[in-house]
Amino acid sequence: MNHVGLVGRTTKDMELRHLSEGRVRAYFIIAANRPFKNSEGKVDADFVQCVAWGRTAELLAKYCGKGSLIGIKGRLQSRSYVNRENQKVYTMEVQTEDVQFYSLKAPGEADKLQTPPPIPEDFVLPEQETKLVHQP
Repeated sequence: MNHVGLVGRTTKDMELRHLSEGRVRAYFIIAANRPFKNSEGKVDADFVQCVAWGRTAELLAKYCGKGSLIGIKGRLQSRSYVNRENQKVYTMEVQTEDVQFYSLKAPGEADKLQTPPPIPEDFVLPEQETKLVHQP
């Protein structure tokens, strides 16, 4: 059995590649948080290489930018290649078969800061409302 399920944030904008025979590929990396804290009390993340093909790749490239929160289902696949130093390199990646979009950032807009509107000075939480004394 070879099944992988991940939820994480994309580390950069998707790059769609058009290959021979009309094939389309998107290569991306997901940062998936570990379910525990390290010795310093911080949550570490694993950076997982992923590949999507065809319509799935096109949808990822269209709707996901750096920082988009997505869930993927797929399978692990290993491959090897010879690098520029003529050394054989082995790698493992997730071949994405299904994607769930949770929180999207448009490609190219991931670094724009979105600041929330300021909180009014007279703002009161509902549970604090009964403690206020109304004076006529």
